[in-house]
Amino acid sequence: KICKIVSCKGSSAVLVPMVANESQGSPGTRSTREAQSQWVDCIQASEMCSQDSRCSPRYRVMRQCLVGKEKDAMLDNNRDCKAALEVLHNSSLYDCRCKRAMKNELQCLQNYWTIHMGLNEGGDMEDSSPYEPVAPNRQPDVFGLASISSEILHGCLISEKDCNPCLNATKACNLNSLCKRHRSSYITTCSRSDTNKGESCNRKRCHKTLRAFMDRVPPELSQRLIFCPCQSEGCAERRRQTIVPDCSYTDKEKPNCLELRRVCRADALCRSRLADYIANCWMAPNTVGTCPNQDNHQACLNSLARLIGTEMTPNYVDNSFTNWTISPWCNCIGSGNQEEECMNFLRYFTDNTCLRNAIQAYGMDDTAIKNMTVSEPSVTSKAI
Repeated sequence: KICKIVSCKGSSAVLVPMVANESQGSPGTRSTREAQSQWVDCIQASEMCSQDSRCSPRYRVMRQCLVGKEKDAMLDNNRDCKAALEVLHNSSLYDCRCKRAMKNELQCLQNYWTIHMGLNEGGDMEDSSPYEPVAPNRQPDVFGLASISSEILHGCLISEKDCNPCLNATKACNLNSLCKRHRSSYITTCSRSDTNKGESCNRKRCHKTLRAFMDRVPPELSQRLIFCPCQSEGCAERRRQTIVPDCSYTDKEKPNCLELRRVCRADALCRSRLADYIANCWMAPNTVGTCPNQDNHQACLNSLARLIGTEMTPNYVDNSFTNWTISPWCNCIGSGNQEEECMNFLRYFTDNTCLRNAIQAYGMDDTAIKNMTVSEPSVTSKAI
């Protein structure tokens, strides 16, 4: 199997699997559906490699090349590392992917980055997503929430002047035992003080319980808490407080966004979910459509929700319900000659037309989405 890397500056690299035609061995692309059926998860790919006499020793070498602070130099200059990577390019490991919320997801992602960690380092090149591609959106509304959300959320806004959709979302969660249990768990953990360490809470444990909530609770319950459509500051403030921001989001100081990205990319889970968010939510300016993959709004919301509980946890920056902004806890102060790169990264969240329209469309029925006016982000984002 031969693979090529198709990449564009400022956008996610895309791996395009290819197979050789029977005649002359010329490459021919497969359809997305055919290609998806051939992908192996990275745990299986690792097991296949371990049973291959040529792949196995190269894989061990590659793991050693990525240990320590000198990994970039090793990948660029070490002959054994370069030879190992060349062999692994043609193995099942290079084309492997991971399923979202799969068992042993972290192990799968670590296997993926053993091969891909050094490929897109440096500059403003972003990682390709290690997760299986989302199926193309064939319908204007694939939320699967019309029967649940339209009546409760959309209808609420029309019929009840003082209705709070975020409060309704909390009530709906409390009526479901799984949602109630996981929500109570993260609220308790994220609100608990750790006086021995001089912390108001244990941020690491808080993030773990938040990830469990977002991963295990059905999105029609969990995402209603995050994306409930607000028409008042009280509702918007409740939405902002959903993830207990004093523990999970804010900190004493805001780091530079490029430093936060560096920390995130040093962690296999955070790096993977950030790459998946960019792949599913970001469209370069002046392109046709507002979201990747045929304007799949739900894919964007899913990937944003899965960032919650990582170092790149996003949240609403204030309680505005008319001109809200979502951002990770960072800014571009002190970026020096990297200010443009920093601002470009921050715009993935603050000036993202796909994300804004996905949240705006949340809970609407088919007719409402068809008639929805495409929202353009403001030219000047709020100071964050």
